[in-house]
Amino acid sequence: MPDRTIRQQVLSQVRRIVVKVGTHSICHDAGGLDRSTIRSLARQIARLIAAGRTVTLVVSGAIGVGIAEMGLDERPRNMPALQAAAALGQVALMRALRDIFARLDVRVGQVLVTRDDFEDRTRYLNIRNTLGALEEMGTLAIINENDAVAVDEIRYGDNDIIAAHVANMIGAELLVFLTTVDGVMDGGTVMDVVKQVDDEAMELATDERSLLGSGGMASKIAAAGMVTRAGEIALIANARAPKVLRRIVEGKRIGTLFIPAPRKLTPRKRWIGQASRPAGKLTIDAGAARALTEKGKSLLPTGILHVEGRFQKGATLSVLDADGNEIARGLTNYTADQLQKIRGLRTTQIAQVLGDKPYDEVIHRNNMTVGLGRKR
Repeated sequence: MPDRTIRQQVLSQVRRIVVKVGTHSICHDAGGLDRSTIRSLARQIARLIAAGRTVTLVVSGAIGVGIAEMGLDERPRNMPALQAAAALGQVALMRALRDIFARLDVRVGQVLVTRDDFEDRTRYLNIRNTLGALEEMGTLAIINENDAVAVDEIRYGDNDIIAAHVANMIGAELLVFLTTVDGVMDGGTVMDVVKQVDDEAMELATDERSLLGSGGMASKIAAAGMVTRAGEIALIANARAPKVLRRIVEGKRIGTLFIPAPRKLTPRKRWIGQASRPAGKLTIDAGAARALTEKGKSLLPTGILHVEGRFQKGATLSVLDADGNEIARGLTNYTADQLQKIRGLRTTQIAQVLGDKPYDEVIHRNNMTVGLGRKR
């Protein structure tokens, strides 16, 4: 679909929107909240809600606010101090958001998450149910990473990926990243559109981050890719641009638009392909790779070259081609020990080796997400 059509027709029709606001967009350089910007964004969100749209807000800034609360000159470097800053800042951040939205007759609810919450299927569904209940009650959900308790191995480190997970989880048609720049830059010019998030698109990102935040343009582009591969729209724009959200949903030319894939993934395939953490890896041959990516087939044992990891039936596995590129993820019908025994065999040989044949497929196509675009 052409960029102009998406902006003028599709964006004006979206009903479910996730808005992610970065730390530096709502905090001053030295920490502390930029209440003027927050009030402006709150008014815009309130208008979207009044117009019948559902908005979910993913907001950073707890650590930035906490730094100001603690009287520090810079972002702490060790985890306990960061967590303490987050604990202090989260209270002040939510108090400010609650008060500002209350003046606009918008009730808010807080949802704090960690990486584990998205990777665990039960907790993932619990989050989705909570967000659905908040929506039914007419409450604006405000989501942030639970920095006060998360440690490095269970942190995303920024809210960009969390925003993408949330958008995919609730089936939002649009994910908007509001940041401190006008969009993705290419040679000093703001790109109007990114057609596909690939290596070329990622090269447009710089490593620059705000003094207070932990994200950057690379994480925003990567998160946009998660949403567009699921068949939805993403857009990066400047949080301080006048009436930024209104102009976006009116189809005005603002920010950088990411074109969605033509086919939408089901909620289950979004979780398998993007939220669940692989417990192992399967390397497959060229024939099997073509069967998965070009013909939409299931993965059979005959195409498996190598099995890596220790896992049980039902675990999420990463499927790699012979060059090491991840081309799919899926839920395995066999354990690691079983796959070591049957890899490379025809389906008719499974029972001879294992004593029975519970499945022809190692990973059924209904339990697989293909075309992830990840490279080693």
